[in-house]
Amino acid sequence: MKNFSFHNSVNIVFGKGQISKLNSLIDKKSKVMMLYGGGSIKKNGVYDQVMTALKDHQVIEFSGIEPNPVYETLMKAVEIIRQEKVDFLLAVGGGSVLDGTKFISSAVNFKGYTWDIMSKNAPLTEPTLPIGTVLTLPATGSEMNANFVVTNKDTQEKLGMNKPEVLPQFSILDPEAIYSLPERQISNGIVDSFIHTTEQYLTYPDHGYLQDRQAEGILKTLVEIGPKYLNDKTNYDLASNFMWCATNALNGLIGVGVPQDWVTHMIGHELTAFYGVDHGQSLAVVLPGVLEVKRAEKAAKLVQYAERVWGIQEEDENKKIDLAIQKTIDFFESLGVKTRLSDYGINSDKFNDIKSRFERRGMTAIGERGTFTPDDVVKVLELRQ
Repeated sequence: MKNFSFHNSVNIVFGKGQISKLNSLIDKKSKVMMLYGGGSIKKNGVYDQVMTALKDHQVIEFSGIEPNPVYETLMKAVEIIRQEKVDFLLAVGGGSVLDGTKFISSAVNFKGYTWDIMSKNAPLTEPTLPIGTVLTLPATGSEMNANFVVTNKDTQEKLGMNKPEVLPQFSILDPEAIYSLPERQISNGIVDSFIHTTEQYLTYPDHGYLQDRQAEGILKTLVEIGPKYLNDKTNYDLASNFMWCATNALNGLIGVGVPQDWVTHMIGHELTAFYGVDHGQSLAVVLPGVLEVKRAEKAAKLVQYAERVWGIQEEDENKKIDLAIQKTIDFFESLGVKTRLSDYGINSDKFNDIKSRFERRGMTAIGERGTFTPDDVVKVLELRQ
């Protein structure tokens, strides 16, 4: 196991009725901006719960943060915050709203061109605004990490960043808040959580025995409850486990001291940027291709995955790996998430553009072993046509 330092200060407030705790979690002297997406929180009761809890606070609203939050939209919020002297941000929504809010927190006091935060990993030398979250869509783990992903429409880029300065102070996770989610969002969320886990698990053995078992526990739980929850969306126990799996898949714990990959996400982001496919859909397409292209390097972990997650007992290791990859595909398909580029009407016209992006950014030796090249990116995409 590698050396590591792990610190996560997010106060998780989990369970029924916990949105009412907002009153005590945010200082009444704070001027709060509540940020949300397309307005679904007004239909499912979450908006009313939040406003009731904050009746003693000064609150202004900013709505319209997109799935895959857009830089140009987020900068509108930044300008309002500067004008209104907002001093606390409350993100109410799924990962996109949370991610967008983290960027906004980073940008408000930033000196210079704010896209440099994403494109150049510019340091945050000025104070960021404190953040709290009310999660309404489990998927990204953004409620308990410092990651955020933003899309720039002008440059056709979708870039991710990690800034410890924007780790939320608290996150409220009420499973009842996700009962009304559309099936597509639930499916994408399950896939996203699953692949966050495999990015930290399907690498090579490095004596992280506990981390392996924790990762396998998340994967097995998602396999067990995913299809059930799609058919029983108001089942509190299933909703609770889905929500907690998504958080634990990317709060940093299962990745400490072990190698990590993240190639699937890097390629997936480009598919979203170029073709507009959902994040979860892009990952479901790419992961099987990555596992196939790097199956020799990942063989030991793929065999372990086959045995421990899928219960495959074939003696031939190649057959085990084949079956494990196929079962992964079948699982995604069982959730209604298609796994071929052709399913989304995508052909090879942008493959070389995607390859060039990896080259221009210096991403020529990535993955857990630093052996994944831009040519491998094309191989993966061609395999998944």
